[in-house]
Amino acid sequence: MELWDKKHSLLVDLEIEKRLGANIVIFKVAEIIEKVPKNATYTSLRIQKEILHVFLAKVKKVIREEIGDAKFCIMVDEARDESMKEQMAVVFRYVDAEGFVKERFFGLIHVVDTAASTLKKGIYSFLSQHCLDIQNSRGQGYDGASNMRGMWNGLQVLILNDCPYAYYIHCFAHRLQLALVKTSKQVVSISHFFLKLFFLIKIVNASCKRNEQLKVVNANEITCLIDLEELETGTGLNQIGTLQRPVETRWSSHFRSVSRLLRMFTSNVEVLQNIIDDAIDGEYQAEAESAYDGLTSFEFVFILHLEKETTEITGKLC
Repeated sequence: MELWDKKHSLLVDLEIEKRLGANIVIFKVAEIIEKVPKNATYTSLRIQKEILHVFLAKVKKVIREEIGDAKFCIMVDEARDESMKEQMAVVFRYVDAEGFVKERFFGLIHVVDTAASTLKKGIYSFLSQHCLDIQNSRGQGYDGASNMRGMWNGLQVLILNDCPYAYYIHCFAHRLQLALVKTSKQVVSISHFFLKLFFLIKIVNASCKRNEQLKVVNANEITCLIDLEELETGTGLNQIGTLQRPVETRWSSHFRSVSRLLRMFTSNVEVLQNIIDDAIDGEYQAEAESAYDGLTSFEFVFILHLEKETTEITGKLC
């Protein structure tokens, strides 16, 4: 009991110091702002970037101090951003001084390509910039891409050669997603369901005009249901969306795709009927009729509800 009281007292003192420190910082910021010209708005792009870089430096400093000289694991994934540049995200997993396991996103590294040697060079340079020794690494977490997990020339092998205790672990969430996708494809009816779903999304999202028509129909439907008091209203509720294509490596995308179709089911039926009525080209009409027949079939609707229930469970697991 006495030990707990001492620990509780220490935590209270630390919290007081933290709040006092925050108040001092706020006071200093307010004091500086009072001295600047009254026409200063700090809304220019250059000033905003400078402020963000200051925040970035402060956050990185706190994370680096938390890691200290402790052992850590590296989790890396690469992706292409909107500017078509390859970016490598780096996350550190470690145990802090109080014994809690922490996972912290630490930054993005721009790489010219996704070759394993390039990724290794980028990681080593990144660690060196923040005085982190690769020899303190005790784990590597990547996806199942060949350049990451390759047994001969993959990133995990290149780092393992330099640091024999940095064992590679294939991301468990990613493995679960791949297993679920592979298993679902073995069930013929489920495989047919997703083929019909892909086809429906292709037909409805084939043009901006159809997509906009879906939004208008969905908005009118939501308005009618609200007037009939069949829908709850509030912040963030009854958002007007679009159909989402499920991605094999993102099982949660299957849940979002199924949920959106279920929520916008009658709107999609109406849009397909409009496409059939307005179609001039016989090919477009045939495609719309095929999508309409698949969407309104008992088997499709039954599996739609079934997939919504199952993917919601597996989505939480992922």
